[in-house]
Amino acid sequence: MMLASPTGTGPWAAAGMIAAVVLLSTTGEVLTAAAMKSIGDLDDIRAHSGMKGAIKAVVTCPLFFAGVTFLALAFFSLLLALNHLNLSLVAPASASLTLVTNAVAGKIFLKENVDKRRWASAVFVCIGVYLLAH
Repeated sequence: MMLASPTGTGPWAAAGMIAAVVLLSTTGEVLTAAAMKSIGDLDDIRAHSGMKGAIKAVVTCPLFFAGVTFLALAFFSLLLALNHLNLSLVAPASASLTLVTNAVAGKIFLKENVDKRRWASAVFVCIGVYLLAH
């Protein structure tokens, strides 16, 4: 059975747990990246305002805390998935699918330049996850 686990979790529940890890992680990473881009160069801020100024710039940014919140939720989703599924499935599937969703989200939300090589690697990752799950 595809995505089955020793605890009897069905394939749809397993896919849902992995999808939760991937989507929460990607959201957290995009929000954190957007926060850091909105803050600007921390070296410049530190040079102008010192280390306290750089820390203040980060901790007063709402996007940063939203990103950290989503990353924390992703971590707890990962713990839940590891409680019900095999590590040999959860770790590679969630890590590799996060790579794919980060490329898509970076292109759409952060307007990053994702070159052909990254898209090709994303396709190979999807093929690898498919082979892993079957």
